[in-house]
Amino acid sequence: MAEESEPIRVRAEHHGLFETNILHGRLTGAEPMTAALEAAIRRRMAEGPGLDRSNVGGWHSTTDMLDWAGAAAAKLAETAVNMAKRMSHFDGAEPLWSIRMWANVSPPGALNMSHAHPGVLWAAVYYVACGEADSGGELYLEDPRFPVPQMTYPGFRAVGADGAPQDVEHRIAPQRGDLILFPAWMRHGVRPYRGTGERISIAMNLYVREAD
Repeated sequence: MAEESEPIRVRAEHHGLFETNILHGRLTGAEPMTAALEAAIRRRMAEGPGLDRSNVGGWHSTTDMLDWAGAAAAKLAETAVNMAKRMSHFDGAEPLWSIRMWANVSPPGALNMSHAHPGVLWAAVYYVACGEADSGGELYLEDPRFPVPQMTYPGFRAVGADGAPQDVEHRIAPQRGDLILFPAWMRHGVRPYRGTGERISIAMNLYVREAD
């Protein structure tokens, strides 16, 4: 009887597995490139209306920005690909990289709906202008696992390796010159911007294919 009343003790290690890699880069020496990109975007926006994609209330350029934004766009693309290479491992030969990019200009009230980029390896966003500080407009990244436990028991959140309940999304309040890289399958969006002025960002899709 005494043995049956003894409490069971558990000694367990908490492992955080299968991490999702996000790289938040703060570029230095990039102001000339950023100024040139801003000028090119404003010229392009003055030429006509943009596209309707995930943007609500903002201007979305065509996705051929490498063709109309000059050397500054090429330099940004090279920087983004170099960042992605740091986060990537390939068995066998190094693949060939390619990139498409476009600009988003968000006035007060604008946002980007949650979305992902199918068929793309990495997504990246570069911040040219961030508008008024502490006024919304954060980039948010959604936990892709979140809907599954919510269907079982609403309000459930697993406790992470740090001992705290895991967030259902991660928000980033960027600054001019920030370059953020994340897996393109991850759903993401932009919270409504409530400040004055405009937010300007450049989104990028990074692709790979086998070398010939």
